[in-house]
Amino acid sequence: MKILILGAAGQIAHMLTNELLNKPDHSIVLYARNGRKRLTIIDDSREVIFDGDFKDKDKLIDAMKDVDLVYINDMGNEESTKSIIDAMHDAGVRKVIAASILGIYDEVPGAFGEWNKRMIGGSSRMRSQIESARLLENSNLDYTLLRLTWLYNQTGNTKYMITQKGEPFKGAQVTRQAVTQLIMDIIEEKSDKYLQTSLGVSEPDTDWAKPSFY
Repeated sequence: MKILILGAAGQIAHMLTNELLNKPDHSIVLYARNGRKRLTIIDDSREVIFDGDFKDKDKLIDAMKDVDLVYINDMGNEESTKSIIDAMHDAGVRKVIAASILGIYDEVPGAFGEWNKRMIGGSSRMRSQIESARLLENSNLDYTLLRLTWLYNQTGNTKYMITQKGEPFKGAQVTRQAVTQLIMDIIEEKSDKYLQTSLGVSEPDTDWAKPSFY
């Protein structure tokens, strides 16, 4: 499978690149602003770098040539999201996995929900995430939207749990390693179980009032 990683310099994107390189049947297109300065090719037979902005539709279409799936590492700008969706339609690419944040449907209950609102609820970033998610859900693409709780790093901790759209969000934190594992699981999944779904992503047994690192 040929996979385009948009925002390839991000932490999860970097972990995902390494995981994909461990599977010999995948090739990767790495797309980032100043990508050639910020990224390093490990396997030049399976990786290519594009320098580009998410709003550059023509560059995005060029990067999407023969791509089977797009991963969007950040949905924090709705203009960029619209440009990516338009480019996918023009390039004939249907599958997309996109990283968003918890709270876009006001789905986080209890003390953690109140804490989360205080931290990010009224931010311009939250408004952009809400609009980006709406654009993706109305795009007619085969999307999987990941609503990520608060992130941290812990090598070897790949445990995740999922809540569906319409269910209360559970879990105050999750590792980037676990999110990477979920993305790999979605990429490898042969059925349609993840298509056109919006998944709340957290770590099991972390249904707390705030993340442990706050």
